[in-house]
Amino acid sequence: MGFARTCSVALVGVEGVVVEVQADLEPGVAAFTLVGLPDKSLTESRDRVRAAVVNSGGEWPQKKLTVGLSPASVPKGGSGFDLAVACAVLGAAERIDPRVLADIVMIGELGLDGRVRPVLGVLPAVLAAADAGYEQVVVPECTAAEAALVPGVSVLGVRSLRQLIAVLTDEPVPEEEPDEPGRPDPMLAGLCVPGTGVGTGLGGALDDTHGLDLADVVGQASARTAVEVAAAGAHHLFLQGPPGAGKTMLAERLPAILPRLTREESLEVTAVHSVAGMLPPGRPLVDIAPYCAPHHSATMQSLVGGGKGIARPGAVSLAHRGVLFLDEAPEFSSQTLDSLRQPLESGHVVIARSAGVVRLPARFLMVLAANPCPCGRHTLLGDGCECPASVIRRYQARLSGPLLDRVDLKVQVEPVTRSELAGYGARGESTQTVADRVLTARERAAARLAGTGWRTNSEVPGHALRTRWPAALGALDAAEVDLERGFLTARGLDRVLRVAWTVADLAGHDRPDAQDVALALQLRTGISRGVPMTIGAPT
Repeated sequence: MGFARTCSVALVGVEGVVVEVQADLEPGVAAFTLVGLPDKSLTESRDRVRAAVVNSGGEWPQKKLTVGLSPASVPKGGSGFDLAVACAVLGAAERIDPRVLADIVMIGELGLDGRVRPVLGVLPAVLAAADAGYEQVVVPECTAAEAALVPGVSVLGVRSLRQLIAVLTDEPVPEEEPDEPGRPDPMLAGLCVPGTGVGTGLGGALDDTHGLDLADVVGQASARTAVEVAAAGAHHLFLQGPPGAGKTMLAERLPAILPRLTREESLEVTAVHSVAGMLPPGRPLVDIAPYCAPHHSATMQSLVGGGKGIARPGAVSLAHRGVLFLDEAPEFSSQTLDSLRQPLESGHVVIARSAGVVRLPARFLMVLAANPCPCGRHTLLGDGCECPASVIRRYQARLSGPLLDRVDLKVQVEPVTRSELAGYGARGESTQTVADRVLTARERAAARLAGTGWRTNSEVPGHALRTRWPAALGALDAAEVDLERGFLTARGLDRVLRVAWTVADLAGHDRPDAQDVALALQLRTGISRGVPMTIGAPT
């Protein structure tokens, strides 16, 4: 009887569970049994592994073979277990020393010719292996750079099963024939999920978004200030105005003024994109804020996550640490929009399915854009709106009060005038100028919040703001009056205070004063408080 074991990783959402792959050979009729709650794609590994071993020069054992995946209670799926299953079988057949395999984590799909193909979710899988104490990981060669992002782990990238067998048995490593120059690499097909390309606002569009300049936006001084405050404090933003006023242009330029992601944030974002199959080719680490702009026909599952079996990340998770832009927000279904309430507050999504409960990260900056009415001309002077009052009320009511109460900044985007389009006024500040101010404000907030676990002003609870970091004496008088009159809720008052701290950080104040709170109220309610809607240099 032969027995061998090695390890692989099962992904549950964006978290991994180390799975022990055991192979047992017994005398009897040749058969291959796979146990341990595998799904259809994992059950098919029996044929892939057998063909890969034979085509790699190995001998398939003609005995009763049982492969067990432990713990058996965890659902397992995908083709990433192929490499571990093949090596466990070869270890049980004594082609490889079983002692060598015991402490190695193997991740990869096998082609019928023995090539090791990449799979999704390599980074979170290696992170799970490192957390479990494993120090050696074997992955496909084209994902070795992604796996090497995890510190303290020795990564071996292999191109074929033959190479791995040679490494584990101390034999000369065979050279694999290089791909012909100019031919597409079929191995990269495993790193991309169909339907996750440019149309999602991610991938290649990510770099294009960061190449846009805020100076291209004509006029809109108030909206530009709101975008700057939103970036500095990670506050949610609602832009309302007629078509063609520049709402989409402002939203597309928002990611470029956000600071680059820290190392920890980059690993979080890269893990989500790796599972979703959205990592740009040749870029194993996402270090800039992602941008996701789903169409208004998106379903609730595509927005918050879901799908068959174990839930997959949705748009809110793909926008983690970045921007989620919902253009034509009233056109989204009310149920879909209201599903955003929980992630807006908690920064994560908990999805319960029959296959298990998945917790996905979802701390994003949401930007809503909407027209004032279905025809878009409700507030335009000199152009009549053809929408009945009941239609306008119904259209605007699609954005529920509880959802809008979670939005910190509400700005009316005015139509662009002819003189502004002709360039008679001063040109607005560039992306780099605003980004420098935003970075300085973020650094001030980070120094103040050091040791608390919070990173931006939008994350700080209202109680902590009122007790640990109080505003200047009398600064909140106007906000408290609005609370008593019913113009603000208790949550709204906390959000005004958070925005006031962001305004103070941008202005270089030690704490918010009455003018900072007045500007925060103006941004929150849209009602003029007699303060200029500019921060820094005038536009």
